Amino acid sequence: MKIDFILPDIGEGIVECELVEWRVQEGDAITEDQPVADVMTDKALVEITSMYTGVISKLHYQQGDIAKVHQPLFEIEVESDPSGESPTPVEMPQETSTDAVQPTPEPQTAALCGKPVASPAVRRLAREMQINLTDVKGSGKNGRIYKEDVQAHLKPQVTAQQTREPIRGIKALMAKQMQSSASSIPHFTYVEEMDVTELEKVRAALKPGLEAQGIRLSLMPFFIKSLSLTLTHYPLLNSQVNEDCTEIIYQSDHNIGFAADTPAGLLVPNIKRVQDLSLYEIARQLAELVDAARQGKLTNPQMKEGTITLSNIGVLGGTVATPIINAPEVAIAALGKIQTLPRFNEQGEVEARKIIQVSWSGDHRVLDGATMARFCNHWKSYLEDPVSMLAHLR
Repeated sequence: MKIDFILPDIGEGIVECELVEWRVQEGDAITEDQPVADVMTDKALVEITSMYTGVISKLHYQQGDIAKVHQPLFEIEVESDPSGESPTPVEMPQETSTDAVQPTPEPQTAALCGKPVASPAVRRLAREMQINLTDVKGSGKNGRIYKEDVQAHLKPQVTAQQTREPIRGIKALMAKQMQSSASSIPHFTYVEEMDVTELEKVRAALKPGLEAQGIRLSLMPFFIKSLSLTLTHYPLLNSQVNEDCTEIIYQSDHNIGFAADTPAGLLVPNIKRVQDLSLYEIARQLAELVDAARQGKLTNPQMKEGTITLSNIGVLGGTVATPIINAPEVAIAALGKIQTLPRFNEQGEVEARKIIQVSWSGDHRVLDGATMARFCNHWKSYLEDPVSMLAHLR
């Protein structure tokens, strides 16, 4: 009997995905739970496995095509049931679909097997430019190929022609979210300067102990924990607004997100329940999420239910920005780079201090400048006098 395998509901309201790679060909014999294809949704690379044992009789899509949820993905020929009834395709319930649909990172050992290591977005770009990835030298770890490597490979061959890249996957999702946020939320920006000289000393003192446990300690865990302590006093900054802006929904947990720049695009994972975590736990989870983001291993739960966001533009050299709010949140901060600058001390003497600029964007429908200023000053007091945080740490 020939039956169609229906592309299951992957969740999160996703209605389509890109067919990145077929793991089988027409005529191949496969078994139940065998990987058949890799697809890219707006949020992750997902592996599709077969629910049946049989022979692939038809593939309904080609590599690079957009496949629709609840539509046939491939046709498989199976043996009839001994009772004479043929197997019936059953749509997988969302709560159990993870048995057959799992985010699948590209193995780091692929380079050792002669297979180019690259994200789906990079592979798609290479296909569109008609470039064989085996000819491209990767600049990343284990020879991983980035978008810049593909473009650099192409440059010697390009004269005056233009190239076009479709906006798909995570980039498409980000474009829609940012356009919707910028057009529907009245933004206002508040910029403050913070002196993190003493905070840097505390970090340097704690750093060796955490590194001995395999945890890299940056200033980011301090920013995240102190932000959570401040949200306890200003819960409005940890709220959300319903779609027609008739209700303010106060969130009990501090799920603090951070913007991660990855080869696949901008991702915003978040650390859950920061109010209950120690600095060590925050640092460990931050490192795990950053590593997962860079390898394309982030799962949907890791990017859901954020309540407020920090974006560290300083790692790229920026100082001041006007970040766009990650709706339905009501506030987002951009952290600038830390600079050593001259400042006057209480005795009127000039000292070299470590200074950072922080740019807040707020939803002016529920926040005003005075509330933002008081909130930021409270947060600043923890960061400029880190010892004052000790009485509140958990």
